[in-house]
Amino acid sequence: MHLPEGDAACAQQVMPGNALRWFSANGAEPPVRFVHADDRMSANRAYRLVSRGTGLLWQGDFHQARQLLSALSRRLQRPQKRTSSAAEAFLHHRQEQSRRARALSLVMVRIESDHALELRRAPDVGPACRDVYGEVDAPYVVPLRELLGVISAGEWRRKGVAVPALGAHIHPHYGVFAPTRNEYVDLVADAPLPPVRTAFDIGTGTGVLAALLVRRGVARVVATDSSARAIRCAEDNVRRLGLTGRIEPVEADLFPPGRAQLVVCNPPWLPAQPHSSLDHAVYGPESRMLLDFLDRLPDHLQPGGEGWLILSDLAERLGLRTRAELLDAVHRAGLRVVARSDTEPRHPKAAAPGDPFHAARAGEVISLWRLAPIEG
Repeated sequence: MHLPEGDAACAQQVMPGNALRWFSANGAEPPVRFVHADDRMSANRAYRLVSRGTGLLWQGDFHQARQLLSALSRRLQRPQKRTSSAAEAFLHHRQEQSRRARALSLVMVRIESDHALELRRAPDVGPACRDVYGEVDAPYVVPLRELLGVISAGEWRRKGVAVPALGAHIHPHYGVFAPTRNEYVDLVADAPLPPVRTAFDIGTGTGVLAALLVRRGVARVVATDSSARAIRCAEDNVRRLGLTGRIEPVEADLFPPGRAQLVVCNPPWLPAQPHSSLDHAVYGPESRMLLDFLDRLPDHLQPGGEGWLILSDLAERLGLRTRAELLDAVHRAGLRVVARSDTEPRHPKAAAPGDPFHAARAGEVISLWRLAPIEG
């Protein structure tokens, strides 16, 4: 079976009872059964079908398909369950999000082998699909919801995201966390930086923090990520910024070989199960990346070096992790806190009373923890 060579590794299977292949860069599973659907299908019938796990292969108008997706999203919304704690409420909310995402992924469209979407009033999806799914030799089927994300990501990739602290644009690829919120970047831009020749950027994503460190005077940055798509994205941004030779993107499990004077890490902030490949930048099961980073940091610091940990306290405000647990993990790793700088978030959800976790988000603080090995 041919595997595409795009930015995203695709879950790829043959559709049941059909020669068409199923692609999903977001890790969605294909339906066990599906029916053809068009503009004549009512939202209520579509809701009954997807609720039973039946896929809808859309053959009607593109804008009608988008409206159907919106109608299904409203019908799939359930009232927030009463729970005994913020942590329980959050985990229930995540389960509901996963349930809705699975049902919505059952509305599908066929893409031709030249990446054309042959539906009435459909946009040109070719360049965006080619970026994500690579070159293909036969038609394939993708979830419409994912395709809309691919189209949006294609625009971001083309135009870029302005990063004021960098004085440049970063061009995110599909499935790589985009620096649309600049608070964590500003913390790295403002932290006191002694002369540093070599730095590691762990979990680099788009490469934005690696680029910022170089712009601040670091001679060389090794930027690691466990995601191949993130490494390709970082390489793209390094080329665009003219920093080739000063930033080395490397696919690795956290640390590269050797030691550095500065090691920076912005791990997933919330200890929860990711439900898709896009979730991994935000949700880390049992805080594994955070704890692994702390445990291994002393072995990768040069004498007198520092580790910069960028972390939100939202997990603490939701009851998913306590400050004492975080500080215990720092101490167990043989580290001490040199200093901490804080900032408040500037994202829309923090000011949205309709958000079920408005109170926690409204008080959220994002911190840069400067860590060093305990002496003696």
